Amino acid sequence: MADGGVYTAEHEAFRDQVKRFIAREITPYHDNWEKAGEIDRDLWHKMGAAGLLCCAVPEEYGGPGADFSYSAVVLEELAKANASGPGVGVHSDIVTPYILHYGSDEQKQEWLPKLVSGEAVGAIAMTEPGTGSDLQGVRTSAIEDGNHLVVNGAKTFITNGQQADVIIVVAKTDPSQGAHGTSLVLVEREREGFSRGRNLEKIGLKAQDTSELFFDNVRVPKTNLLGEEGRGFEYLMSDLPQERLIIALGAVAHAEAGLDWTIEYVKGRKAFGKAIGDFQNTRFRLADVKTEVTIGRAFVEQCLEKHMNGGLDPTTAAMAKLWTTEMENRVLDICLQLHGGYGYMWEYPIARAWADARIARIYGGTNEIMRELIGRSL
Repeated sequence: MADGGVYTAEHEAFRDQVKRFIAREITPYHDNWEKAGEIDRDLWHKMGAAGLLCCAVPEEYGGPGADFSYSAVVLEELAKANASGPGVGVHSDIVTPYILHYGSDEQKQEWLPKLVSGEAVGAIAMTEPGTGSDLQGVRTSAIEDGNHLVVNGAKTFITNGQQADVIIVVAKTDPSQGAHGTSLVLVEREREGFSRGRNLEKIGLKAQDTSELFFDNVRVPKTNLLGEEGRGFEYLMSDLPQERLIIALGAVAHAEAGLDWTIEYVKGRKAFGKAIGDFQNTRFRLADVKTEVTIGRAFVEQCLEKHMNGGLDPTTAAMAKLWTTEMENRVLDICLQLHGGYGYMWEYPIARAWADARIARIYGGTNEIMRELIGRSL
């Protein structure tokens, strides 16, 4: 961790608390969750009780009353522990802020305390089978019918999809208006016509439930509209910098962990009569990795500081997501190579990290989209 900057002694005390929680409540069970394809539901309650969920929710809604920098600590420590199971970033730092920023008083009172405690799990349904990163191409509709909205459509790749109690659905309330006809609608798990498809089998993030969701004439009251009708795309764009910062924070922490595991491994593993770490090739590769990780840490903490001061713009957030995730994948590939055949074994953390990291260049907007966004700003 960099000296000074956005992290204080209070953050580091909280970090110790997070590490102890992960060691006690997550690491011993993670293998089983990977086989099951999802975590035990009770983990959400345990994280809530420990104050690890929704750090930025004010005390009036049952939250810790802290800020996103404490969420950053949670996200970093989960990444360092290869704890891919709980979709905490989505729950705490994407779903919850939408409700906090745009929700009605009734919506805040209904959902925020439950999200803080882990009683309710949150998900956001953006991606559709045919749209990918193109949010303007969303086809799911939420058409007014008296005092209700009728939701129809399908979503895919939804984190927390199997366990979610409340889902923010990106839908067209006025399909004739394109992006300007996009709204955000809350759909609860018990609504008739709502169903979950299979829990998707992925290359990595094996303990995290990721689902297809289906909406077949799902009727919700108009009061389930989140914010103003037609402003959904605007809301999504304004909150994307934090989403991309979440990914960047995890990427750097993941790469740092990979470096630490690899240094330990090459010091103990011998070949041709000496430790692998004593070969010049190993030292040079690790020198490159250390340099890249250090640059990534400096950049992401600069972005975090900007975000805490309200100054993280979309272009810088896109650069952070692009650079750190490309770096993460390069670094973990080098680290896996230095483990030799053992790096390909699932029981070694570097193998899991390598598999988990690949999605970071895709979700939150593919890195090709990041390059397009950055290029437009030049």
